[in-house]
Amino acid sequence: MEEAIQLILKMWTEPRTTFHGRYFHVEEAILEPKPVQKPRPPVMIAGGGEQMTLRAVARLADACNIVGGDIAEVRHKLAVLRGHCDEAGRDYDTIEKTHVEHWLLARDAAAVAAKRERLAARGPLRGFVGTVSEAIDLIGQYQDAGVDLLINSNNQRNDEETRELFVSDVMPHFA
Repeated sequence: MEEAIQLILKMWTEPRTTFHGRYFHVEEAILEPKPVQKPRPPVMIAGGGEQMTLRAVARLADACNIVGGDIAEVRHKLAVLRGHCDEAGRDYDTIEKTHVEHWLLARDAAAVAAKRERLAARGPLRGFVGTVSEAIDLIGQYQDAGVDLLINSNNQRNDEETRELFVSDVMPHFA
């Protein structure tokens, strides 16, 4: 993965690229047109592998998406990333840290229970299932852990109420 990213970065920024790595070998390769973003598009690496993925983030990426895990796991992965940044001489704060979470919200515990019962017939509910106040608390914990951007993935249940509650009741707490 690191070698592929190194090659891509060179192709984005050099008129002609020569690269000899373990997996990739190119001579005077041309990539045209170049990306519009200057000096290059940002690179995001997603995952949570502590030895390869997070080390590659520290060395090469502008952003990372910590995939999976609860708040404790995300905290741990970000601590590992910080260690890799220290080893690489990289400023940890220059990396945007993101996390995707599946959300299912309701106004109160009774509404959560009803929604759980109604939607569970379609399969297991993944991610956060709870009230608006519980969601606000959890988002605050993600912020405290160091997550810069929390991505709402509501595609599993396509729950309109969840989207509405996020906009009306959750997001104003973090604007």
